[in-house]
Amino acid sequence: MRKFFAGATALAAFFTTATAFADQPTPWQWRFQEAATDIMEQIEWFERYTLWFIIPITLLVLALLAWCIIKYRASANPTPSRTSHNTLIEVIWTVGPVVVLLFLAIPSFQLLTAQYTPPEEPKLTIKATGNQWNWDYEYQVEEPLSFNSAMLADGDRAAAGKEDRGVYPRLLAVDNEVVVPVDSTVRVLVTASDVMHAFAMPAFGVKTDAVPGRINEIWFKARKEGLYYGQCSELCGKDHAYMPIAIRVVSDAQYNTWFAAAKTDLNGANKALMAEVEAKRNVAVAGN
Repeated sequence: MRKFFAGATALAAFFTTATAFADQPTPWQWRFQEAATDIMEQIEWFERYTLWFIIPITLLVLALLAWCIIKYRASANPTPSRTSHNTLIEVIWTVGPVVVLLFLAIPSFQLLTAQYTPPEEPKLTIKATGNQWNWDYEYQVEEPLSFNSAMLADGDRAAAGKEDRGVYPRLLAVDNEVVVPVDSTVRVLVTASDVMHAFAMPAFGVKTDAVPGRINEIWFKARKEGLYYGQCSELCGKDHAYMPIAIRVVSDAQYNTWFAAAKTDLNGANKALMAEVEAKRNVAVAGN
């Protein structure tokens, strides 16, 4: 059943956001973005699971309040009861919440453990450093690659080849995206250089604080190629709203080609990768 709903959601997202080739925030959005990792899918399942407890409890409390207001109002009950103790009711409202909490705690602990336990040794480690108000990234390999990623100004869109706001939304598009291979476990070491920030990527189900002088660790394994967006989720100053995160997930071959070229010409490598991704997308759209 979970696979059926996940498939239906993915199909709907494809037809509504085909130009983006991945999910992204939409106006008046009130649900999660489409899950791009197993962890985010588990988070979505847990959210639906908790609603089976939250909604009945809310309705029960509402019904009890309405019953008390109507039945025990002064006009209908001029002589109030002096009852101050009821053993059965006290047992029910003590044991009931304990049972509910057990049903919530067990899957939540399992999810929490999975969020901090990669299923395998990460293939790639990237250090993300939050600044006011942009991100520095460092690929921690034998020959490290470092670059800065900042929000793309409207005046720079043409030069960057990112004029399509369906793929590169306003306030979310950046000049240099993080590029990672698909179906690969990626470790992200998160810190900050000045004040507290937060690294959050909704479609991946990851979020952690970026604290100066401290390194927090998260991981993800994206199952679908595309361009994904997140933002700093910690109030970090006047330009907090202008500190996006963009991660482009590509095939292994595309990643290896991009990484080799980016060592000497990051801008050229980005444009070559964008052209290849766009050509692949056009072929996919034409095939449908």
